[in-house]
Amino acid sequence: MGAVFTRHMEGRNQTCVTEFILLGLSDEGGLQSLLFWVFLSMYLVTFTGNLLMILAIITDSRLHTPMYFFLSNLSFSDICFTSTTVPKMLLNIQMQSKVITFEGCLSQMYFFMLFVGLDNFLLTVMAYDRFVAICHPLHYMVIMNPKFCSILLLVPWILSVLTSLLHDLMILRLSFCTDLEILHFFCELIQVIQLACSDTFLNDLMIYLTSGLLGVVPLTGILFSYSRIVTSILRISSAMGKYKAFSTCGSHLAVVSLFYGTSLGVYLSSAAAQNSRASAIASVMFTVVTPMLNPFIYGLRNRDIKQALRRLFSRETFSAYRILCFRMKT
Repeated sequence: MGAVFTRHMEGRNQTCVTEFILLGLSDEGGLQSLLFWVFLSMYLVTFTGNLLMILAIITDSRLHTPMYFFLSNLSFSDICFTSTTVPKMLLNIQMQSKVITFEGCLSQMYFFMLFVGLDNFLLTVMAYDRFVAICHPLHYMVIMNPKFCSILLLVPWILSVLTSLLHDLMILRLSFCTDLEILHFFCELIQVIQLACSDTFLNDLMIYLTSGLLGVVPLTGILFSYSRIVTSILRISSAMGKYKAFSTCGSHLAVVSLFYGTSLGVYLSSAAAQNSRASAIASVMFTVVTPMLNPFIYGLRNRDIKQALRRLFSRETFSAYRILCFRMKT
């Protein structure tokens, strides 16, 4: 049970929460070691893959274009997104503890919602970038100028920060019962709200409103962009021209499908199986697997990224060889 204490203030009792209990994915002791190594491996692959994407884009001047600018920010967001949940889970397994402090829970919810929202908006911005590139190729560099790209990045950051902060502030107004067990491996907003003893109408209303802002609006933008893209591609007479046009947005379309597909899976599993670990297990696909697969999708399908990674590795290998030779001589 989480630690609570009750105090009397202004004629009424208030329950002050100091910590929550994260029940995780399984109670079986024999599975804890397996879960630790599986999630550690996935986290290292996610961190390394997305970091290589960022380094490849930064070090290769040929990738200093709007599309890769947004892709590098998506990789950064994915690293942060995964880092808000997995390290704490690994620490709890290693320490054989399921406790997370109230402040730690608030911080985890804040950064989780921030980077989920940022991922969502970045995918929309990247869809718009592909729309301009395919539908208005002659005006692409004029429209997607550095100043406008900075605005397209700044606005998602501001919206994500504000909505995440608002959710956290709304949590602070709640009082909680003595049952503080969360059927998840991280502090998930809806499950934390369900533990409250006070009225949660405003919190629920806020969730519905932000779901529209962070879910429906970006998805509508993506669908609109791709409807225009498909229309433009169908107007191309040659099959080779159609293939080249579609190949420029194939990786992004795959990432969008994975992101929204796993999001829908988490929503349906939580709605159909309340008070069970089904939603927690489903959310693994969204919180861990999706950020891990994104670098592979872009890296395997994008020739420019593959060439940049080869140059990055060859440069690092050559530098390491020179250092080794210098040390051997000295």
